[in-house]
Amino acid sequence: MSLASRAAVAGRTARGVHATARIRAISVGRATALPVLAGAGPFDLRPYRPRGKQARVCILGVMSAPLGGDRLRLEATVEPGAHLHVTTAAATIALRGPTTGHATYDVHLSVAEQASLHWLPEPLISAAHSNLRQSCTVDLAADARLVLREEQVLGRAGEPPGRLTTRLTVNRDGRPLLDQQNTYGPDAPGWDGPAVLDGHRAAGQILIVDPALDGRPPGVRLFGDDPADGQAVLTPLAGPAVLITALAPNTLHLRRLLEAAHPIAPADR
Repeated sequence: MSLASRAAVAGRTARGVHATARIRAISVGRATALPVLAGAGPFDLRPYRPRGKQARVCILGVMSAPLGGDRLRLEATVEPGAHLHVTTAAATIALRGPTTGHATYDVHLSVAEQASLHWLPEPLISAAHSNLRQSCTVDLAADARLVLREEQVLGRAGEPPGRLTTRLTVNRDGRPLLDQQNTYGPDAPGWDGPAVLDGHRAAGQILIVDPALDGRPPGVRLFGDDPADGQAVLTPLAGPAVLITALAPNTLHLRRLLEAAHPIAPADR
């Protein structure tokens, strides 16, 4: 655990933990270096064996978070020509904290020219009585590449979900590519109805942005034979990008659907 993480654990109060962790990747010859790998609060950042020019980082949770009142932020910057892969060691669980106030968990990603980012965290679980506002903001250069996965699970086994609001905003070459927001749980209108989750408890998506898709986007495709086990749809966006969206009764079915629509090798998870 980093010194900053130890300090956050020792200093958690009724107002929650305020912490920002940072990753910066740069191109160095035929490799990608990580001159900034600064963990904080619940985030312990661990590099592991690279794949070719791609640097790889695993985020370890070193304390229960996010809890009510926490203000957490993750920043990752991929400089020109660099390639970065980020994952998490386990699911993130949003819990009720010492205060009834909401927690925030903000992710800010920036990918420069001729660079790529694979952002593949494990699921976010909204536990009963939690209240989390999560956002992910991505800024991409015109020729940057991105694979981003998000998965949300509404409640642990046998419990209702907490309140969860998520927003994903992606800009490419300074122009909006995708901006969407979802709210689930108590007091969220219609979240469990046929127009949103339709009784399912796991939702996820994979966003792929790649200049190679420019001018020849794939057609719309539906995945999943039985709606009771969930379904996924692949949809081209107005840009060199596709969005895969899935709903399922649990994380196992959700991951299977997402990987059927866009296979991710075991080493990339």
